Amino acid sequence: MTSKITTSQTIGPFPHEAWRWAVELTAKVDSAAPQITVKGCIFDGNGEAINDAWAETWMPDSAPLESAHAIPGYRRVPSGDDGGFAFQITRSEHAGKGDPVAYVTVFARGLVKHQFTAIFLEDDPALAESAILNQVPAARRETLIARKQADGSYAWNINMQGAAETVFFDYI
Repeated sequence: MTSKITTSQTIGPFPHEAWRWAVELTAKVDSAAPQITVKGCIFDGNGEAINDAWAETWMPDSAPLESAHAIPGYRRVPSGDDGGFAFQITRSEHAGKGDPVAYVTVFARGLVKHQFTAIFLEDDPALAESAILNQVPAARRETLIARKQADGSYAWNINMQGAAETVFFDYI
């Protein structure tokens, strides 16, 4: 008999305890390269904040700049009580070439399979030529673009469902 359970079942009720080690290893970025902060909230389909989600980023262009970092080019952050999260991102020389500044994986209560998305910066002059963004219908691209704030950070929310659902990708 074949099991119908996938390798990506829900993260369960206690991920904040089980995954704390990765937050401690990736929280402080050790790099002399320029850094930015991307912050936002994770929302469910009803627009309610998800207070026990996790988001991971992979930044392949940043990894060489973080050789002293515990896990170069990688971050894992939990959402807070208000659904909030923040990533410290090391900007590489490739930033501004139409590529995502980070690839993101979202884990949350109730998800049978984690979701993949990406963050682009609104002030990237090459967004119009982005090979990835051009695969996304024009009306949905906004869900992938982080907006620059007055304090220099970028705001980007993750909406798991609904009219403003973030674009999620299938990798094959």
